[in-house]
Amino acid sequence: MPRKMMRSSPRITRVQLKINQNNESVLVGIVSSEPDYKLSLALNRKLKIALKNVNPLTVTDENGNESAFSRFSDTSLSHGTAYDLTSNRNEKNYLIRKLKNIDYFFQIHNPENSKLTDTVISLLRENESVTAVFNIDIKTVKDKNLNLLIQ
Repeated sequence: MPRKMMRSSPRITRVQLKINQNNESVLVGIVSSEPDYKLSLALNRKLKIALKNVNPLTVTDENGNESAFSRFSDTSLSHGTAYDLTSNRNEKNYLIRKLKNIDYFFQIHNPENSKLTDTVISLLRENESVTAVFNIDIKTVKDKNLNLLIQ
């Protein structure tokens, strides 16, 4: 009787991938009466970053009307972190209506640690063109446009 050869099953190797868990963004609300370009210049000087005008954030409402919100970005990553400054209002609309007391959103992408965030918030508060600064908890804000902002 011929002997049947058993196929050896391939060995399964499990690989553990190390994922950087600190890839969240920090969202800061800024109250300022300055126009967006002046505020971006003031932040560039104070934080030693290079915010530049980029394509605006465009949002379409339920009626199909489009609204554009100005956006300034520093994506040079020369300092390891990227920054965005986005307007919360245009002529007649708000990007995030529930936070209409906030004029601008300043986003810190992939902050290295909480100390960096605290330092940036402290420097924002020292800026003469900034009236108030709020650290916004992204998890507590319920607005469909928030996903567009924090992408």
